[in-house]
Amino acid sequence: MERRIDGHTKLYALIGSPVGHSGSPAMYNYSFEKLGINSAYLAFDVPLEKTKDALDAFRTFHAGGFNVTMPCKTAVAQLVDRLSPAAELVGACNTVVIEEDGTMTGHMTDGTGFVRNLLEHGVDIKGKKIVLLGTGGAATAIAVQAALDGAAEIAIFNRKDEFYANGEKTVEKIRKAVPSIGKVWIEDLDNEEMLTRVIGESDILVNATRAGMSPLENVMPVPEKVLRSDLAVADVVYNPKETLLVRKAKEAGCKAAVGGSGMLLWQGVAAFELFTGKEMPVEEVKEKFFQ
Repeated sequence: MERRIDGHTKLYALIGSPVGHSGSPAMYNYSFEKLGINSAYLAFDVPLEKTKDALDAFRTFHAGGFNVTMPCKTAVAQLVDRLSPAAELVGACNTVVIEEDGTMTGHMTDGTGFVRNLLEHGVDIKGKKIVLLGTGGAATAIAVQAALDGAAEIAIFNRKDEFYANGEKTVEKIRKAVPSIGKVWIEDLDNEEMLTRVIGESDILVNATRAGMSPLENVMPVPEKVLRSDLAVADVVYNPKETLLVRKAKEAGCKAAVGGSGMLLWQGVAAFELFTGKEMPVEEVKEKFFQ
């Protein structure tokens, strides 16, 4: 990498806290080197209260852009000059492109990465009925992108906890911004009778809750009986690589059983293209970092 660094090297970065565990620097720097792009990618641990300072620094350094992880996604969306349609609806962004004049445009590639990951597994969300579990950041990004990309119906299920109101806001935002969508609504996840019936009428089931993630590795977010051969199942959880839901979906013969690591890859691919105008060398990156 040192051989690539010179006085013209463009800076890209990840901000948030913590970032020490992130695989993004390795993935982006490998891709820059592979494509002969004179850029370098670093990770900066930035607490929420220092978010504006970080953005000011990137403008000063004439950086090319940066990715954003928690807890800075919402704050960054409030500080940039422009937002993409998805980022505006979500109210947060994970990718920012900086123009030569310092103008910053915020994007949200989490939903894009999820949709692309499904497509790579033969599942197109256009015209489909989707059941989405969860109302957190990933769930919101997925709901928004699915609506923008032409899903016929989105049913969000979440327990009536402190995050339920966030789901209600997402529903209202989508209804206003994407009036072409047939139906978008939210229901209590503890309403198992309703959940079972709606999954039975849907094409795609998405888990965007913590079920399946440590220490909830043995938790199924839905009754196993709802899994069937013509249902596509996707999980946002990527550690473990195969969650209990994905394993049970495979055993039930579901038409697709998709883990979360692909979403991680494809949201990075989308961000890389926004940064450089080029597609990341996906197959090489997948083999090197996602096996």
